[in-house]
Amino acid sequence: MPFALFFIGILMGLIVSVPLGPVGVMCIQRTINRGLKSGIVSGTGAAAADTFYAIIATFGLGYIVNFIEKERYWIQIIGAIILILISIKIFYTNPVVEFRNNKNKKSSPTEEFLSVFFITLSNPTVFFVFLALMASFKIVTSQSNYFSALMVIAGIFSGAFFWWYVLSHLVNRFRNKIGIKKIWWLNKIMAVLIFICGIYAIAKLFIK
Repeated sequence: MPFALFFIGILMGLIVSVPLGPVGVMCIQRTINRGLKSGIVSGTGAAAADTFYAIIATFGLGYIVNFIEKERYWIQIIGAIILILISIKIFYTNPVVEFRNNKNKKSSPTEEFLSVFFITLSNPTVFFVFLALMASFKIVTSQSNYFSALMVIAGIFSGAFFWWYVLSHLVNRFRNKIGIKKIWWLNKIMAVLIFICGIYAIAKLFIK
């Protein structure tokens, strides 16, 4: 049974990760501009944040659950503002310069990881999605059954990481066939998409 939970966890990780929101666009943009390693590191940041919310949902950590529910509005506002600022930065970044910089110096994997980690973390909806999925799959774990809980969590991280790994490789394969001019336009388009996601996230909160 615990090993069956691992595979259910993989499915849950895929369900949460596959829909391409702003984080997906960011990972694609970084893979195109900076290469495969940047895409995988960024995707790992997203997978780690999803896993963090999965841990809370699995163990039902009361204090953190209450904090997320209480501060959900402000968490989403901050996340939306960060998305807008990042979209502006991407829009005005010259991909040609970025290519040259990557050849002359190493990009910071830590910075790439943390930026996507915190952006993903600023979307507490992921936490509630995990709660819904666990109810749908009838997953019941407790603090007295650590092994079963760890199997679910390990599966979720594995599923999420697998998605970002595959996506980065697919994008990187096409990246090698895309010219600088097309990359320049893709940069602008992706920046606009991230900007729209940020505006939509804010608008959705106020429309309520």
